[in-house]
Amino acid sequence: MFESLEHIESQLREMEQQLADPVLLADMDAWRKVNREYVERKPIAKAYQEYTKALNTAKEDREMLKEAQDADMEAMLKADLDEQEDIAQKKEEELKLLLVPKDPNDYKNVIVEIRAGAGGDEAGLFAGDLYRMYHMYAEKEGYTTEELDRTEQGIGGIKEATFMVKGEGAYSRLKYESGVHRVQRVPETESSGRIHTSTATVAVLPEAEDVDVQLNLNDVRIDVYRSSGHGGQCVNTTDSAVRVTHIPTGIVVAIQDEKSQLKNKEKALHILKTKLYDLELEKQNQEIASARQSQVGSGDRSERIRTYNFPQGRITDHRINRTIYQIHEFLDGDIGEMIEALQTEDQMKKLALVTDRAE
Repeated sequence: MFESLEHIESQLREMEQQLADPVLLADMDAWRKVNREYVERKPIAKAYQEYTKALNTAKEDREMLKEAQDADMEAMLKADLDEQEDIAQKKEEELKLLLVPKDPNDYKNVIVEIRAGAGGDEAGLFAGDLYRMYHMYAEKEGYTTEELDRTEQGIGGIKEATFMVKGEGAYSRLKYESGVHRVQRVPETESSGRIHTSTATVAVLPEAEDVDVQLNLNDVRIDVYRSSGHGGQCVNTTDSAVRVTHIPTGIVVAIQDEKSQLKNKEKALHILKTKLYDLELEKQNQEIASARQSQVGSGDRSERIRTYNFPQGRITDHRINRTIYQIHEFLDGDIGEMIEALQTEDQMKKLALVTDRAE
């Protein structure tokens, strides 16, 4: 299954020359693309070099064993043969993991959308908990966040919120959060102590680049209106808020966080591009779902992916049947353990596909 790697070292040398080429350096987007591919391939080349070296040494040991006449020499060759075969086996497993298909969006920033679902004010409070959880997680990981839009609801809850998480690999980790999140707890306003079940939906979209999707402005209607602050208070006396509608798909994006109408328009169009890109990705994923998944589970955002049970102090992810009993720490942003478990499950599924195809 490694025949395609025979020329990987020459490919790396060619990429090194490209990265030093002044013409490529003048186009930073193109340079970053080549550099990203170079960084991904370098550990593969190193592992393949060590794998082939171990195989060749083991082959030489076998040939020498056939002619060995000295008992000490024979023992030394057998010991070295065992060592080289062990190295080759380990490097083979390492290569299989390195060759697992990468999601081309993994390196990107993400746009996160959270919406309160069923459950009234309690759903809004839960949406607010998730909003806080992701911001705290982003801070722990060294990512930065930028709020794009937020509408508050009820007693401190959130009806819906949109924000960006910026940092290398943000999508590779947060993409597993897309879906319906369910909470089971006793609301503060519940005097009888009855447990309520509420939901909130989370969508995680890879930030679209200009090269990813072409937006025809003739397909877009742009409306401007007066901004209002969180909770309904007026924050602007000019028509600076912007609502863009993509007529062919019906997608609507509203932005009002900037005082400048132009900046709000730029942000709204950027988010619209991201939504159109995500729509195209969803179509592609449906077409190849039987061969490869870009997210753990079916990827259907209508499915319940996780339950937060306060009386039992547990969080259960239904896609991998994993439960963690640290609900307060989890909601304080300590979600790395769950994300890593989801990544491992996803990687193992993709590795099985690579192995099946090789056989």
